[in-house]
Amino acid sequence: MNTIKVVALALVVAGVVGLTYGGFSYTKDTTVFKLGPIEVSAKERETVNVPIWAGIGAIVVGGLLLVMGEKK
Repeated sequence: MNTIKVVALALVVAGVVGLTYGGFSYTKDTTVFKLGPIEVSAKERETVNVPIWAGIGAIVVGGLLLVMGEKK
């Protein structure tokens, strides 16, 4: 497999995953305040939404790369 096919397949898979799940979330540690050796922190849950157009665009671009990558 050449590099273009690997990138194309990765784009298609990422697009399908983005459309299936619609986003992802992660936990971020945030320091509320720090006073000398005393530090108070909190965990915040952040959510990132993947737009539908981004998932469809990744699938289309990946598909085009697969088709155009075969022509020589």
